[in-house]
Amino acid sequence: MRRKVREREKDLARQRIVRLLRLADEVYSKEPELGLRYGELARRLALRTRVRIPKEWKWRYCKRCGSFLYPGINADVRIRDRRLPHLVIRCRLCGEVRRIPYLREKRVKRVASH
Repeated sequence: MRRKVREREKDLARQRIVRLLRLADEVYSKEPELGLRYGELARRLALRTRVRIPKEWKWRYCKRCGSFLYPGINADVRIRDRRLPHLVIRCRLCGEVRRIPYLREKRVKRVASH
């Protein structure tokens, strides 16, 4: 019985986290402080309930300072093709650089073109 309750709580937390992150994206252009607050609330909720932030949103947090990143506003996003193709995300607040490889996607694209 206890396990079902815990799973229900975690599922509800996941839904709230996704909702907060979507709201953060929508609101940021009008009210930047509120958007950052929503991102912070989603992160704290994930930590408190021990729920992972969905993979498609995880890159939006700086590993060093923990701030919610908005490309072009408080983060720079670049694509690099040298050596291993990767995405470079730089936090403008603390200067942290994060590299995310995208070799798999490029390989799939190459196979599809042949």
